Amino acid sequence: MKPQPGTVHHVTAADRGATLAAFLRAQLGGASWSRVQKLVRSRHVLIHGNICTDPARRLKEGEVVKLLEASAPRLPGAGDVRIVHLDDEVVVVDKPPGVTTTRHHEERSWPARRRQMQPTLEELVPEAIQRQLLARGGTKKRRLAPVRAVHRIDRETSGLVAFARTVPAARILAEQFRLHTTHRRYLALVVGRARGGTIRSHLIRDRGDGRRGSGDDDEEGKLAVTHVAPVEHFGDAYTLVECHLETGRTHQIRIHMSESGHPVCGERVYFPTRRGIAKDESKAPRVMLHAAELGFVHPESGDELRFESPLPADIRQVLAALRKRFA
Repeated sequence: MKPQPGTVHHVTAADRGATLAAFLRAQLGGASWSRVQKLVRSRHVLIHGNICTDPARRLKEGEVVKLLEASAPRLPGAGDVRIVHLDDEVVVVDKPPGVTTTRHHEERSWPARRRQMQPTLEELVPEAIQRQLLARGGTKKRRLAPVRAVHRIDRETSGLVAFARTVPAARILAEQFRLHTTHRRYLALVVGRARGGTIRSHLIRDRGDGRRGSGDDDEEGKLAVTHVAPVEHFGDAYTLVECHLETGRTHQIRIHMSESGHPVCGERVYFPTRRGIAKDESKAPRVMLHAAELGFVHPESGDELRFESPLPADIRQVLAALRKRFA
């Protein structure tokens, strides 16, 4: 059984609570249990853009299940996490795509073996710190305390993430992110010829189809503000944009760009369905979103820190192909 490339299936109310294996059997015309389980365990299935290797995973209404033609690449490990800044209070890392920042609530009860198979960035960072300390000339490997997440970026998003190494630092940094006093600049490749401007809306958890989105009532939801500026146009088909976050809501850039008619390339959850929206034919291997700059006030010294991350190889490759195509 070879999955059709890009095949997408939406979980309806009738499918809610079904296992992934049972759902796929129904969608694939009664394929055998062994074939469906092999498909899942060989990393051919995405749920909401995230690789799922558990055939027994229970589905929720509104989730999007996508079948991949080729097996997804391996999950990142500690060696794939680049440390940008390290001191006794704070560590800033360059997150590779394909790993969540922290563990979702329903995953916290997973047994240790399963967690090790799908580690989070938060769990990988202490080992990455250990590697750097040894590379600096450390002579003894020692157990490091866990780091504390103070903000998050999506699994498929790459770029800069800060973690606190102490409880006081976590409290101070989390407050900065809560008050939106941090500096956050993203680069995104989007569909269409995007213009500059400010997108302002109130985001709600369920816009009516089980997904996050902008509500009609300004008193409902949380204010989200994104400042968008084009960096490079590829004809009228695609635009590389920079997005400065005035707020930092869940999936804010992805939702705002989709609702403006310019979804991020590789988007599978928030791609608009209305007429007039150009198709995404960029062949993006993931959501083309990168956290390129991060700035905050150091929780102990009070110094203003700012860090930059270059575009990763997969986004550079897509951009190079578009430059060649639209030269």
